[in-house]
Amino acid sequence: MRFLTPSRAAIAACVLPFAAPAEPVTYQLDPDHTYPSFEADHFAGASIWRGKFDKTSGTVVLDAKAGTGTVDVTIDLASVNTGNAALDNELRGKKFFDVQQFPTATYKGSKVHFKDGKPVEVDGTFTLHGVSHPLKLTLLSFKCYENPIVKKQVCGTEATAAFDRDAYGVSFGKDYGFFMKTTLHIQAEGIRQ
Repeated sequence: MRFLTPSRAAIAACVLPFAAPAEPVTYQLDPDHTYPSFEADHFAGASIWRGKFDKTSGTVVLDAKAGTGTVDVTIDLASVNTGNAALDNELRGKKFFDVQQFPTATYKGSKVHFKDGKPVEVDGTFTLHGVSHPLKLTLLSFKCYENPIVKKQVCGTEATAAFDRDAYGVSFGKDYGFFMKTTLHIQAEGIRQ
């Protein structure tokens, strides 16, 4: 199966920007409400493959008054889930993630940008397949609320970013004309500690 893969995360991959209090506040990512997902090309526009990662962990520290923050996220690449078991196994293998050698992807956000008291962007470093590059996350939404179930403040975001996967050494399919651009969509919620 040919398919661009991504994330990382994340992946995100994966981040959660957070809060409005007037001092540094730490949020633990909620693994039941945080799923970095990706979109990747199949055969130069024939279709777009989508998947997500089922296991993500991390923390976000925000200081809205100072306009600062950090993001530290780890994505378990073996938890990839495209809804196609055969493809998931291929993505875990050496053609793509090579989870035996590179079991995780990480995102280290070093600078959170605020607008009107809310985080709107994160500058950081994304590491996938043992390769690190700068990656900016754009926050499409951000909301904090008192969660009546956990009885704590929870902040959530929808974030996005894009990168070329071949820059991270994940170039399978390029010789067949696959586009290397991979788009991340990260839903994340963090619980105030």
